[in-house]
Amino acid sequence: MKILLTGGSGYIGTALTPMLLEQGHEVTNFDSLLITGYATIPFFRHPNYSFIKGDIRDKESLKKVVEGQDIIIHLAAIVGFPACSKDPSLAYTTNVEGTQNLTDLIKPSQYVLFGSTGSNYGALVDGVCTEETPLNPLSLYGKTKTEAERMLMEKGNATAYRFATAFGISPRLRLDLLVNDLTHQAVKQKHMVVYEANFMRTFIHVHDIARSFMFAIDNRDKMIGEVFNVGDDRMNFSKREVCEMIVKKTNAYVHYADVGEDADKRNYIVSYDKINKLGFQTTISLDEGIEELIKAVQVVENKNPYANI
Repeated sequence: MKILLTGGSGYIGTALTPMLLEQGHEVTNFDSLLITGYATIPFFRHPNYSFIKGDIRDKESLKKVVEGQDIIIHLAAIVGFPACSKDPSLAYTTNVEGTQNLTDLIKPSQYVLFGSTGSNYGALVDGVCTEETPLNPLSLYGKTKTEAERMLMEKGNATAYRFATAFGISPRLRLDLLVNDLTHQAVKQKHMVVYEANFMRTFIHVHDIARSFMFAIDNRDKMIGEVFNVGDDRMNFSKREVCEMIVKKTNAYVHYADVGEDADKRNYIVSYDKINKLGFQTTISLDEGIEELIKAVQVVENKNPYANI
């Protein structure tokens, strides 16, 4: 099949692209490179891979690449509340107006997979988040992703994934993610600083995020028109528990700070029963992810890809 990735040069896209190519799909990566700075060069060796530099905010450019595609995997976005807060206008025009452009252009026969977020839930007092839990996004990031999800789901030919917090290594590593950042701190600085230590978070390895898109491609008829939480019930942890896992492997010191807060107020347990019942399970544990991160972060510098926004 012909598959378009918007924002395919990022953290998830570079983990997903090899899987798509291995399955024989024709992959077009449409990316502005505003965040990543450069395309992932090794993919250019594959005859089924093509890269087009373009911005989803440019509707005419987007129209040319959407035409003729069987599946669109929409990853292009300004990700996380710090990056969105740094440039609110860019966040809104990319996450909302860019998605509106895509929504206007897709045909009913095309299948759209959207990388949404658990930040859509916002503050939750008690209980477990299911796909039926009312959305209450608090940050600009959560609000823009919620709006983008709503627009796409109204088309009827999309599947939205509300991902747990990503972690782990990919060809385009991000060190601003919680587990990745804490592991980097522990290895490079020998200490970690954590706020809201008892807040619950749920996690998923970037490799399993990529696998979930492959799963949707294979199970289109069962998943089209639906929203799914994507993660693992076994990886609901407090931030304190994450730190303790890292300490066991690095002997780093942890400072539990009284100052600092998560603008999305993520402090809840998430249910993944809906997608699990279809047969999707994650494969990489948090413990395994921390092990690989310890090896990787020793040779990388903490360069936040969103720092220049």
